[in-house]
Amino acid sequence: MTGLKRALCGLSDIAAGYDGIFCDVWGVVHDGVTAHQPAVEALAAFRAGGGRVVLVTNAPRPGHSIVEGLEALNVRPDAYDDVVSSGDVTRALLEQYRGRTVHRIGQPSDDVLFEGLDLTLGSVEDAAAIAVTDLDSDDDTPADYADRMTHWLERGLPLIASNPDKVVEEGGRIIYCGGALADAYEDRGGRVMMAGKPFNPIYAHAENLLAAAAGRRIRREKILAIGDSVRTDAMGAAQYGVDFLFITGSIHAEELDAFNDPDPKRVADFVSVSRVRMAGFMPRLAW
Repeated sequence: MTGLKRALCGLSDIAAGYDGIFCDVWGVVHDGVTAHQPAVEALAAFRAGGGRVVLVTNAPRPGHSIVEGLEALNVRPDAYDDVVSSGDVTRALLEQYRGRTVHRIGQPSDDVLFEGLDLTLGSVEDAAAIAVTDLDSDDDTPADYADRMTHWLERGLPLIASNPDKVVEEGGRIIYCGGALADAYEDRGGRVMMAGKPFNPIYAHAENLLAAAAGRRIRREKILAIGDSVRTDAMGAAQYGVDFLFITGSIHAEELDAFNDPDPKRVADFVSVSRVRMAGFMPRLAW
């Protein structure tokens, strides 16, 4: 990370330095229940000034279903050019199990991830892998899966996590995601595969979509990643070589006292583990 960055008044403080944005969705554009309209307006303003925006989400569903969800939350279509999801890039991992059985963990709303893939969703005993889209319930914790993980380990099953996020904010409540279960499995010696943030495949896909929207390749030094997670968004931006705008008022709000003029050094120290080039921070994205 270069220098001690200040709290920004808005995206407009730094927008002139960038031609493209990779923007996180859950925690920045909405909280799972309500759209953050100032964030939507900020992205629309950036695009109105000639910039291009690709939404990059760890949601475990294909991008087209994410667009439907954004429409339901009244996220303006002029706020973004395209969407890439962890579900999009995870489908490539699942392709290697074509014609075989996988055992899925997750909620019925994520079934769209498996549509059109030549594989069977079945029992652990028949499975060649575990496919995790989410925990089975928003009230679950990784500890609830201890016995099941023991069985997966006994069978030597790899785990494919379509959502690397550990937690998200939902209507002001923090809930566990599939990434937390993947971490617990890996801690016990299980093999885990993920392609969403912070891993490069999802960013490479996003960069191609950004180029298509702009009609040209955009140099990485002119791309800004925006997100609320150090583990996924900051780490991913650092690994891909793009600058980062940290949204502090979501999953890390309490730790950073995000809405009460937090100390810039405290924020910088918090993000420093990622070694990202931080362009600044703000509690909620706004123009």
